[in-house]
Amino acid sequence: MRYVIGVDLGTSAVKTVLVNPQGTVVCEHSEAYPLSRPEPGWSEQNPEDWVQGTCDSLRRLMEKSGIDPSAVDGLSFSGQMHGLVLVDATGQVLRPAILWNDTRTTAECRKIEATLGAMLTEIARNRALEGFTLPKLLWVQSHEPEVLSQASLFLLPKDYVRYRLTGKYAMDYSDAAGTLLLDVGAKEWSADIAGAFGLSLSLCPELVESFDLTGTLLPESAAACGLLPSTKVFAGGADNACGALGAGVLGEGKTMCSIGTSGVVLSYESNKDLNLEGKVHFFNHGEKDAYYIMGVTLAAGHSLTWFKETFAADLSFDELLQGVASIPAGSGGLLFTPYLVGERTPHPDATIRGSFIGMDSGHTLDHFTRAVLEGITFSLRESIEIVRESGKVITEVIAIGGGAKNETWLQMQADIFGADIVKLESEQGPAMGAAMLAAYGSGWFASLAECADAFIRRAEVYTPQPQQVETYDGLFGLYQEVYGQTRELNRSLAAYRK
Repeated sequence: MRYVIGVDLGTSAVKTVLVNPQGTVVCEHSEAYPLSRPEPGWSEQNPEDWVQGTCDSLRRLMEKSGIDPSAVDGLSFSGQMHGLVLVDATGQVLRPAILWNDTRTTAECRKIEATLGAMLTEIARNRALEGFTLPKLLWVQSHEPEVLSQASLFLLPKDYVRYRLTGKYAMDYSDAAGTLLLDVGAKEWSADIAGAFGLSLSLCPELVESFDLTGTLLPESAAACGLLPSTKVFAGGADNACGALGAGVLGEGKTMCSIGTSGVVLSYESNKDLNLEGKVHFFNHGEKDAYYIMGVTLAAGHSLTWFKETFAADLSFDELLQGVASIPAGSGGLLFTPYLVGERTPHPDATIRGSFIGMDSGHTLDHFTRAVLEGITFSLRESIEIVRESGKVITEVIAIGGGAKNETWLQMQADIFGADIVKLESEQGPAMGAAMLAAYGSGWFASLAECADAFIRRAEVYTPQPQQVETYDGLFGLYQEVYGQTRELNRSLAAYRK
C-alpha cells in the first residue's frame, strides 16, 4: 500500500493526515503552538514553532501509524494565508511572523488605496485589507526599515516550513494571490504594484503550481520527521484553496461553505478576467489556471465560541445546541450580527461590532443560541448572494468545518441559502486538499478532479423547506439593515473600547 501525507499549517496547530489511494485517512496527528499578541491588534508567531510542530507531528504520525517510511510517496501543504515571514540571504528569520488576523495596518491599507486606485482591483483583484501581506510589508518598511533592508525574500507560513524541510524557496499561485502583489490573471508578480511602493521584485520568491514538485527532504529534516530523504515534497496551497480541493470544488457551479473560527463561502471560477471590484475575494485555485470567488465572515464559529464561553461556560457545545431545534425560525424575533471582530464581506469594516436586536424577557438561552447560528448563516448568505449576482447559479453547497457537525445547523443553512447542503462522509478540510495535491503530484491520478472522485464521498443532503425559506427570506432583509443602522453608532463607541 502507498500513502501520501497532507500537512495543514493552521493558526493554532499543525495537523498531519496519512491517506491511502482510496482517500481514507488511516492516521492523523496535531501539534499546537502559541500565538503572541504583543500589542493590541497585533498577532504574531515564531516561525520556528511551525517547523518544530510540523516535524513533531509528522514523526508522531509515522510512529502512531506504524507505516514503513518507504511507503510514503510524498507530502504537501495547506497553510494559513497572508502571514509575513522575512528572511535574510542566509535564510534566517528577521522578525516574528505577522499573521492574517493582525490589524495594525489600517494606515498602510489607506496608503495602498490612495496610491493605486482602481489599478489594485484590476491587477490584484482584491481590496486592501489589514490581513493581506502587502500592507504588512509596508508596515515593516515604515516602522522597521532596518529589518526590511536586511530582507532577501518574503515568504508565507507554509512556504517557510517547506523551505526548512527541503532547503528550497517557492510560493504557489493560490497563496501568492493573497499577498496583493500578484497579477492574479497573468500569474506573475506585479512590477507595477511593487514599484509603486519602492519594493524590489527580488523580494518575491519563485512562483509554482500547487502540485509542483519542490524538492525532497533534507537528511536532517527527514530524520526529525521520521521519513526518508527521498520523500517528495509538493508546493501545496492556501488553506482555503486546499479546503476547496478537499470538498471537491473542482468545476463550474461547485460551491462550499466552511465554518471554522471564521466562515468562508467559496465558489469555483474559470474566467480569469472576472473583476468583481473587490466585493469578494478573487484568488487562484490549487487547480491549474482555475480561480475561486470567496466571501468571508470574520467571526463565524468564533461567535458561537464567544457566546458559549460568556453565557454558558458550564455546557458543552452539544448541550448548548440541544434545544435549538425546538425554537422556531427567527428565534422569536431576535437577530444577531456576528461582527465581534469587525467584518470582511460584504462590509470590510474593522470598526463595526456585533449586536443582538429584538431582545425581550421571553427569550431563553435556546433563543439566543439559535439567533447566533442564524446570524452567522445570514452573514454567509451575503457572500452567497454576491456570487449569485456574478451570474452563478448556486443550487448546492458542500458544508465543511464546525457548521457541518450539527444537523439543525445544516438544515438551517439549506433554508437560509435556498440550496441543498451536502455533508461529506469524511471531512478533513484543507488537510485532505493538501493530501490530494501530493497524490496528484505523485502521479496517482490523471487530474485533481479524478482524485476528488476517488477521495470524496457524500454522506447526507439537506434540502430547503419552502416555509422556512420564506421566513428566512424576510428575516434576511431585516438582517441586512442592521449594519447600516449601527455603523455610525459603533464608530462613536470605538473611542470607549479598551
